Amino acid sequence: MQSPMRSATPGPEGGLLVVVGLALAALLLLLQALFVVPAGEVAVITTLGKVSGLPRQPGLNFKLPLVQQAWPFTIRTQVRPEQFATLTKDLQVIQATATVKYALRPDEAGRVYSTIASSDRDVYPRIIQPSLLKALKSVFSQYELVTIASEWNDISSLVERTVAEELDKFDYVEVRSLDLTGLEIAEEYRAAIEQKQIAEQQLLRAQTEVKIAEQEALRYDTLNQSLDDQVLYKLFLDKWDGQTQVVPGLPGNTAGSPPVIVGRR
Repeated sequence: MQSPMRSATPGPEGGLLVVVGLALAALLLLLQALFVVPAGEVAVITTLGKVSGLPRQPGLNFKLPLVQQAWPFTIRTQVRPEQFATLTKDLQVIQATATVKYALRPDEAGRVYSTIASSDRDVYPRIIQPSLLKALKSVFSQYELVTIASEWNDISSLVERTVAEELDKFDYVEVRSLDLTGLEIAEEYRAAIEQKQIAEQQLLRAQTEVKIAEQEALRYDTLNQSLDDQVLYKLFLDKWDGQTQVVPGLPGNTAGSPPVIVGRR
């Protein structure tokens, strides 16, 4: 007896499963293709491991599913304190804290991913920290400890410029600001620094007093040179109250001439 042949055409249930499967596959591909870049970030797109195009900006973005990946990088201002110790020109050890504010340049995220760091956590130790420590040692090695303590604000500004110039060589990040705080030095050097500051203040005060005295002497010398007989007589008349009995002699009289008598009683 010959067995009946089964039909190759799927039934209604089989067709529905195929449609559902295709729909799920399409949905998964769509979810793989669409992604959102949050505000304050950019995304580096790699195609089979190679950086493709410019970093994607915040908002809804598209990538090829399965073959492309998105790597987020923050472009917000980052704040990192760095405790350091270094030598001064006179070979004294100082310790302080350098708080640097920096931000990754959005257009450089792809180059950073390709050459230096594949994630945000590697940006500071691989880009910022080496340049920061190099600049700190370079600047402080040029000054003696006493100068560093007395000109702390000026040296802080110099360090900030040096760090910015060092990082600008690569154009990866932008230094927004740098603050140096918490200077620590040996106790025996604090007294020497204070004594130098007191001596400088006393010298400045003495120089100021000398300048004032010189200006006063110059003013009186100029005044004495300009006071001839006619000027003195004019000044007397301007100030005369009309009751004075004796008026100085008229200008032009010979020496020893008697004064003019006014209103003799």
